[in-house]
Amino acid sequence: MSGKIVGLTSSEVKDRIEDGKVNYDETPKTKTIKEIIKDNFFNYFNFLNIVLGGVIILASIFSGNFLKGVKNCLFMGVIIVNSIISIIEEIISKKITDKLSVIGEKKAIVIRDGKEKIINVDEIVLDDIVLLKLGHQIAADTLIISGSLEVNESLITGESDAIKKSENDTLLSGSFIVSGEAYGKVIHVGKDNYAAKISSEAKYKKDANSIVMGSFTKVLKLLSLLIIPIGILMFLKEVSITDNYPESVFTTVASLIGMIPEGLILLSSSVMAVGIVKLYKSHVLVQKLYSIETLARVDTICLDKTGTLTTGNMKYVDLIAKNYEEGLNLLRRYTLASKDTNATMEALKKHFKGSRESFISSIPFSSDRKYSCIEFNDYVLYLGAPDILINKELPKEIKEKQDDFRVLAFLKGSKVTDNFKDLELIGFILIEDIIRKSCKDTLDYFKANNVNVKIISGDNIKTVINIAHKVGLNDIKGININDKSLDELKDIVDKYDCFGRVSPKQKKVLINALQKKGHTVAMTGDGVNDVLALKASDCAISVKSGTDAARNVSELILLDDDFNSLPKVVEEGRQIINNIERSASLLLMKTLYTIMLIIFSVLSLQKYFFIPIQLTFITTFTIGAPSFFLALEPNKSLVKGKFLIRIFARALPTALTVLVSIILTSIFSSLLNLSYDMQSSISVILTTIVGLMYLFKICSPLNPYRATVFFTMFIGFIICLLFYNEFFNIKDISKTSALIIFVLTLDAIYIYKIINYFITFIFNKFDKTIKVVK
Repeated sequence: MSGKIVGLTSSEVKDRIEDGKVNYDETPKTKTIKEIIKDNFFNYFNFLNIVLGGVIILASIFSGNFLKGVKNCLFMGVIIVNSIISIIEEIISKKITDKLSVIGEKKAIVIRDGKEKIINVDEIVLDDIVLLKLGHQIAADTLIISGSLEVNESLITGESDAIKKSENDTLLSGSFIVSGEAYGKVIHVGKDNYAAKISSEAKYKKDANSIVMGSFTKVLKLLSLLIIPIGILMFLKEVSITDNYPESVFTTVASLIGMIPEGLILLSSSVMAVGIVKLYKSHVLVQKLYSIETLARVDTICLDKTGTLTTGNMKYVDLIAKNYEEGLNLLRRYTLASKDTNATMEALKKHFKGSRESFISSIPFSSDRKYSCIEFNDYVLYLGAPDILINKELPKEIKEKQDDFRVLAFLKGSKVTDNFKDLELIGFILIEDIIRKSCKDTLDYFKANNVNVKIISGDNIKTVINIAHKVGLNDIKGININDKSLDELKDIVDKYDCFGRVSPKQKKVLINALQKKGHTVAMTGDGVNDVLALKASDCAISVKSGTDAARNVSELILLDDDFNSLPKVVEEGRQIINNIERSASLLLMKTLYTIMLIIFSVLSLQKYFFIPIQLTFITTFTIGAPSFFLALEPNKSLVKGKFLIRIFARALPTALTVLVSIILTSIFSSLLNLSYDMQSSISVILTTIVGLMYLFKICSPLNPYRATVFFTMFIGFIICLLFYNEFFNIKDISKTSALIIFVLTLDAIYIYKIINYFITFIFNKFDKTIKVVK
């Protein structure tokens, strides 16, 4: 048929390109470099830090000590370095993602100069003639000029029923083909497409399901509301105590920068970006940044049998028929006439060779219908699922074959009908699935890591369970659900491991039912029958060789078509979340003890305990560098509990220990009549020691990597305290002060243990994964 359709000529294509009538996707696949720089530098907290730094410089100028102002603005250096590191990592990640996106680019088949040509969808021009087949996603609004199709428009309308389209019908961009084959003429491109008018992207968008970002956003919003009134209150209090405006500015700024966990967003985005770079080496395209996090939280993974447990390729084995030769000839004729391109028909076409057979009409195969038929001059042939086409119990011999093969019924009739009781049974066709070799290791990994595996398939449950046994899934229960209502599915979803005879709509219902029971669900699939389930899942995973529709709704695409890459993605996600949780607790610890110290200083009418340069000293060795390096450490532990609650449970005991230590320092300083500068110096040293104690705790048990991080920070603290104390405005420690530090350090150890017990006891009521530490 392609010989009869010439399509556009090369010169006509060139003219349309020059006129801008091309199907450009103007939405960038990733953030632009300009956007990356803007997001990392020009955000609210960086702006706030810049303002605070400017205020310090002005105060130092007015006080006549400009160098003191510059020194106390060192915290800005940390902000700048963090931003630069994050920008570099995101740009590297962007380049890799863009490179991989080109590899996984959507393609289209067009007819130009009378020949079929495969091009990228953004190279389609107005009036192009496109060839559309099963699994293709409509890239541009198209008018059918020959043939007929069934399309699913759920990604743009929400309706999941297949719609029949024939000549002169319009196909909307964003819909996908579930059966049939046709030629169409492109009538809209680019911004004029239907999908472009309802969305900035011509594909389904799923909101980022990121607990990490959601938690951080809540914290930062709260701090955004608190920081300005607290700053005003602190400044007025400091002025009333010291009557020195420049000094009041220094201490007020120190309190405010202590409140800002400036590394929270940078930390998460940087570590996610590093994760994308690492997954690149495993041939995994991450289409959405936080999908790595989602997959790490998955406790249930639903696998489509075809293309996941099996390679997606099949092999014709045999025909069981009373009249074998006649049945074989009819099957050959059916195969050579069929336009279906599914895996079963491809297996038949590999076996039966010959010239194309003509026919009168056909009903293509679809996952909902589970059969196809072709009308010839003298009869109609039907091919499909036995339990759909045959209204009586199958012979024992055929039932036994279902344990090892996909069994198809082959029937003959006089006319096209959906009443199959009058059809003549020709025989049964045996098709063999090819098992994916790497599948067993992947399934073993999920079982060992407490991830429930559910297998969903359109095949008979006997076939599904047999394949499951071959890949090492034993002691599993299965059920055919073709006759189950949607309400019944919700009740049985946890009772069975394998589901057979599943329609595309039922796949989605199963996913939703699992989610309603509190599961975080991943779905793997490669065909149009998987799209609704992929779309509904928390994390959708497809392969490069999958259909356009399946890839477009997926967060992760396995570019080597190997599901054995999934454990690497899960491990990367676990590393990211567990390490961010650990590092974020360091950042939040500073925010919590700063707020507590502000409240204490206001209530006790004391001058605040630190100035900015001293806070830089504390955070350098207890928070800044450690949080970054610890976030990059390999970590395969299971992701547990509620992220934000676990962070607070980690950070709060240390913050309270700092508060108690500073209160005791104030009491000792008052009793011994120590100067403010000495009290401040003791407070800085104690806060750093308590921070290092917590750093040691989260580094335990020590391994070479964590030991290196901890002892580097500890040695750096000692060196700076002994040789650069004046730079950080830390006074030389007298014997009395040293004794106070020694006593309060010992106290801090016991105080932390007591507080940690009560905090973990309380937080355990909200999250049972938090162990009560006695």
